Amino acid sequence: MKNFKILILLIFMGFVSCQEDFLEEIPLSDLSNVQALSTKSGFENYIIGLHEAARNEISRESDNLNYYWIMSAATDVVTHGHDNTSRTDYNNLLRPTNNAVAEVWDWAYRSMLLRANTVITAAETPSNNSLWENEAEKNAIIAEAKFFRAYTHNMLTNLYKDVPLIDTVYTKIKTDFQRSSRQELLTFAKEDLEFASEWLPATVSEDKEGRIVKAAADHLLTEVYISLKQYDKAVESANKVINSGLYQLMTERFGSEVNDPGDVFSDLFRDGNQNRSSGNMESIYVWQYEDLTIGGQGNSRGNLRLRYWGSWYSRLNDPSGAPGMVVADSLGRGVGQMRPNSWFIYNLWNSDFNNDIRNSKFNIRRDFYYNNPSSAFYKQKVQKSTLSYIDSMRNIYPIIRKVEGNVGTLTNTDIGFSGRTFQDIMVFRLAETYLLRAEAYWNLGRLQDAANDINVVRSRAKASLITASDVTLDYILDERARELIVEEPRRRTLVRTGKLVERVRKYNMREITRNTIQDYHRWWPIPQSAIDENIGAPLGQNIGY
Repeated sequence: MKNFKILILLIFMGFVSCQEDFLEEIPLSDLSNVQALSTKSGFENYIIGLHEAARNEISRESDNLNYYWIMSAATDVVTHGHDNTSRTDYNNLLRPTNNAVAEVWDWAYRSMLLRANTVITAAETPSNNSLWENEAEKNAIIAEAKFFRAYTHNMLTNLYKDVPLIDTVYTKIKTDFQRSSRQELLTFAKEDLEFASEWLPATVSEDKEGRIVKAAADHLLTEVYISLKQYDKAVESANKVINSGLYQLMTERFGSEVNDPGDVFSDLFRDGNQNRSSGNMESIYVWQYEDLTIGGQGNSRGNLRLRYWGSWYSRLNDPSGAPGMVVADSLGRGVGQMRPNSWFIYNLWNSDFNNDIRNSKFNIRRDFYYNNPSSAFYKQKVQKSTLSYIDSMRNIYPIIRKVEGNVGTLTNTDIGFSGRTFQDIMVFRLAETYLLRAEAYWNLGRLQDAANDINVVRSRAKASLITASDVTLDYILDERARELIVEEPRRRTLVRTGKLVERVRKYNMREITRNTIQDYHRWWPIPQSAIDENIGAPLGQNIGY
């Protein structure tokens, strides 16, 4: 009887071993893609994870984040505050082996595209059809993921030019990726965004602030259409945002500091004023931060713009050589990596230097006072004549006050937490939509229409208005600098418009930067790590590297 039972067991095991379903292991007790993406709440959670990945564009775990300076320093409006040739000499700045070059690539392929494609693939799986009440509900989820996929492909091609296009999830190791052309990548991004524009909601409830809405897709679609030279379509997509009735440039004081000294432009960037619930009708897409909150980047990273854009004023000595400054809550602890160029600080404003509110004391901090009570110069204004070269490059210079905000709870100055705020970040806002439409109009030769759009932005800033004869691509880039410094990744804009090399040579204040940039530096090198890992096919390298 014992042997018979063993025989039956062996026969049963032999039978079930032939059944694929029996061998397919689904870990019900663990979190897996199969389990997570089998319910509506699972898809919602995964989308939130995708938003977290998107915010990690500038808030990854490394405290030594390269993103800030690699996207802004050594351009036409910003130089690196430190005398560091690895960040000022283009022969060192852009190398295939540089961490900064690889960081964006890895973030895009290992995080953004992987998560976006996982959502899209799972939502389109027939076995999940029963989850959705209708096609629109399913397509809204797919649309949000497709927005992020397009956002990522657009960024990649505006940095590296030709890169692999990823539209699926690979379940096996793949080492033979091929690079798609910039035209192919932009076309694919366009198609994703057209789908997103059709199916995304026009608005979301306050508890979902930060989620992607239709206008975000149309705003980005405008930029992609311009890159594809489809200028009429670019105007149409911008019109959808501007004429929707949902957005308007803010022209009256509002928000958390409405009763404090300031102006409407400074209000846009004060704590708590970035989302629509604050009364801000200009914001379109906003990254969300929360101090000391799980998932809010509240325990370590946070919003690092103050740390990297702020001067290292705490190292400033007074005229006697004694320490003149201590870390102040209002200024955090900057490290002086991004110093606005002299051209931006002094020349870009022209005759509007004293009129344009974007250059007011509420928006650019030009005056500093010794704040160390132990200094003999306590509360006295810092005079330029007493400053050394290193002071004016790194330790003290006019600060773009968009980056200022209440520092987080973990304000340990020894490890740099006081350089972090938890202010939300506007990724897209309506002023840029107007400037993108102006760019499309300029390409169509509709110069008066372009001037009209630029004047909408300048009128809010109390700046003098321009005429059609003033409109050039360079003027549009100048206006973007006045309106969007800190907000836009300047390098990507200059690469996209083909103006990086020309404008760096013309405006960057460091001779080494102007003299070392070459035409091939328009495009980043393909990271050497990506080339080495793609052993199944040659990935290739961009010309010049």
